[in-house]
Amino acid sequence: MSLTYPYRGRTALALGGVCALLTLSGCSNSGSGSGSGSGSGDSTAPATTSAASTATSAVPGTARIVIKNFAFSPAKLEVRPGAKVTVVNQDSAAHTVTATGDKAFDTGNISGGGTATFTAPSASGSYSYICTLHPSMKGTLTVT
Repeated sequence: MSLTYPYRGRTALALGGVCALLTLSGCSNSGSGSGSGSGSGDSTAPATTSAASTATSAVPGTARIVIKNFAFSPAKLEVRPGAKVTVVNQDSAAHTVTATGDKAFDTGNISGGGTATFTAPSASGSYSYICTLHPSMKGTLTVT
């Protein structure tokens, strides 16, 4: 069966479009690092490390500490003086974020699944904090 002239042009155009889509979809997935499966490209993706999540510099208005598995994340957070810091408790147990020493900030008890906000001190410096209910949970807020 041979194609007549008008159909050959449409077929070539459709085939070209399919090739272009396949090329684009192949490019968009490379280096995504989603780690979703068994593709051979996944083995060359850079591994993530926990060190990347241990220190974070907060952009104004986005300072956030997440409590999960009885740990603060990030354990070290850098903020501007007077920044608002949101604390999200993803554990089922209650926790606090309480500065040690002069108690420059204290969220009080945050129920499991709850959220609290505190204001970072206005003085620059490094402020150690703990969960008063679970003192082995420790972190540092650096105000710069």
